[in-house]
Amino acid sequence: MGDNITLVFDYFTSSGNVSIRYGISDCGAERKNGSVILLGGRKEFMEKHVETIDELKQRQFDVYSMDWRGQGLSTRLLSNRHKGHINNYNEYLEDLNCLINDIVMPGAVSPLIILAHSMGGHIALRFLHDYPMAVDRAVLTSPMIDIKVPPFPKWIIKFVALFASKIGCSSSYSAGSGDYSCQNIKFEGNALTSDPVRFMDEHKIIAENPDLALGGVTYGWLAAAFDSIDILMSRGYAEKISQQILIISAGRDRIVSEAAQKAVCSRMLKCRFVSIPGSYHEILKERDEVRKAFWKEFDAFVNDLL
Repeated sequence: MGDNITLVFDYFTSSGNVSIRYGISDCGAERKNGSVILLGGRKEFMEKHVETIDELKQRQFDVYSMDWRGQGLSTRLLSNRHKGHINNYNEYLEDLNCLINDIVMPGAVSPLIILAHSMGGHIALRFLHDYPMAVDRAVLTSPMIDIKVPPFPKWIIKFVALFASKIGCSSSYSAGSGDYSCQNIKFEGNALTSDPVRFMDEHKIIAENPDLALGGVTYGWLAAAFDSIDILMSRGYAEKISQQILIISAGRDRIVSEAAQKAVCSRMLKCRFVSIPGSYHEILKERDEVRKAFWKEFDAFVNDLL
C-alpha cells in the first residue's frame, strides 16, 4: 500500500512563527487532471493517507497536503507534545491560507479541489466562506460540523470547556483525555473504522516515528472547536458558501453528527449530501467496499470539471 508514492516534504512558516510541514506528490502524468489539496483530521499526519494519495495520483492529480499546527511534525503548541491544543480556529485558517497561497497556487494545475476529512472538513468550509475564489470545489468526508460528546449533554461539555479556559486551564487535558499510548490501542469497539488492517496503519507509522503521536484534547481545543462550530452554524454563514461541495457522510459515525452535516448542506447553495450506510467515521480508512463507494462518488463529482 502506497509503494509507488513520492511525497516531497518541506516546511513553511505561518502566523505566530509556527513551522508547518507540508508535502507534495507529483502524479508524473503528461496530462494532469488537476490538483487536490488533501486535509486530514485531528491527530492525523500526512503519512496516514498514502493509500489515498496514491489513488489520487493514479487519477492523474497532483496532491498537496500538510500537518495542521499542533500535530504531525508541524510545531506543537505546548511543552507536552501529546496534548491536542489550539488557541483559536482562525490559526488553522491562516495555515491553510498560507499553504494555498504560497505553496499550491504558484505551481498547481487547475482545477483545484479540496478533499478534507473531519476537522479538516470543518476548516475547509470556513476557508471556502472566507476565500470564495481560492478553489474550484470540495469533497468533505465525515466533516466535523458538530461533535458528539456522550454520555453528557453537549451544553455541559461546552460550559466546562469555556469555564476551564477562562480560569487558566486551557492547556490542561479535558476530562478523560491523556497522552497517546500504544498500550491503549484496541481495534475491538473502536469508532473509527471497521477495517482491522487500515486501523493499524497510523499506529505502525507512529511506532517508527513516535514524534507523530498525539493524545487527547485540551479544554482550550474544545472551547475553540465549540466557538468555531457556532460560527459555522450561525444564521447566514453557510448560505454564503458558493462553491460546489460534496459531503460524504459515514452512516455509523459516533464521533461527528450526521444530522448537522445534512442541515448545513441544505443551507449551502451547491451542496450534495451522500451517506455510506455501513461506514464508521474514517471513510478513507474503511474496508474496500466503503472506499469503493467513496471513489465512485468522488469520480462522478470531479469528472464534470475535467
